[in-house]
Amino acid sequence: MKLLHCIAGALLLGLATAAQASGYPAKPIRLIVGYSPSGAGDGIARIVAEAMAKELGQGIVVDNKPGAGSTLASTLLSRAPADGYTIGLATGTLYGIDQHLYGVRYMPADFTPINRLTVSPLVLAVSPKSGITQLKDLIATARARPGQLNYASSGIGGSPHLAALTFEKAIDAAMVHIPFKGGAPALQAVATGEVDLSFGTAASVLPLGRQGVVKMLGVTTQQPSAVAPGVPTLDAQGLPGFEFSFWFGLFGPAKLPPAVQARLVAASSKVLADPQVQEKLLSTGNEAAPFASPAAFHAWAVEAGKTQLERVKIANVKVE
Repeated sequence: MKLLHCIAGALLLGLATAAQASGYPAKPIRLIVGYSPSGAGDGIARIVAEAMAKELGQGIVVDNKPGAGSTLASTLLSRAPADGYTIGLATGTLYGIDQHLYGVRYMPADFTPINRLTVSPLVLAVSPKSGITQLKDLIATARARPGQLNYASSGIGGSPHLAALTFEKAIDAAMVHIPFKGGAPALQAVATGEVDLSFGTAASVLPLGRQGVVKMLGVTTQQPSAVAPGVPTLDAQGLPGFEFSFWFGLFGPAKLPPAVQARLVAASSKVLADPQVQEKLLSTGNEAAPFASPAAFHAWAVEAGKTQLERVKIANVKVE
């Protein structure tokens, strides 16, 4: 009899979940963003949230929760009810780096992948005072003076830092890392000659590069990017196979009902195919880049996260 009650209860719960999902969304959705307002992640979140709200027929409220390398926001997302009314913007650090550097308790299995939103190259910029004008000169200098060139980043474990670690491995030469509190001060340090180089977001580097304040040597994607027209790839300049993409994705808590997940996947894919949304994202230095399915997105993110974590471990990166 107890077994029958359990089966009946499970069936009722399943029916209730299905009914809830079929009417989703019935109220506004909260989008947690682990970055400060006006930053790259925040800009993407607001463009996508506005477009998806129109598609879903409900408001999407961006809730900025910066701190601890975005792990505060990810922790909140991992603990949120799995009903589709709390979703989050996150990146590849969910897949190993957060656990390794910050000791967080959440794991990749604590999230439901929904869709990749954007990809962007980072742009390698050097100080005009360095005298370096080409990638081959930078590589030759780094190899001739191991440990003497320094590079700025927006912080330990962030994408600009990881791109530089990837570059060090590719050229087999060590450099000194100088972390700053954000991409803007990191690039300003390059402009003044305080540091030699940096891998920055296109939004941060392009205005300075166009003014001649910094020298742009290349982008980190294997193919030329519409984000940085006219800037050659590192791959084409003597580093074949070099690839580092900066990306943001949309996630929910674990065990998001499949129907809710499917609704969010469909809405995000549709708005990312909208030329107006694509143009807005491009203006922030990002390209719309959805996956065909959440499974494909998850598989790609796992591999990307694994590669990034290996770089962090090899370089013995630690958060002080």
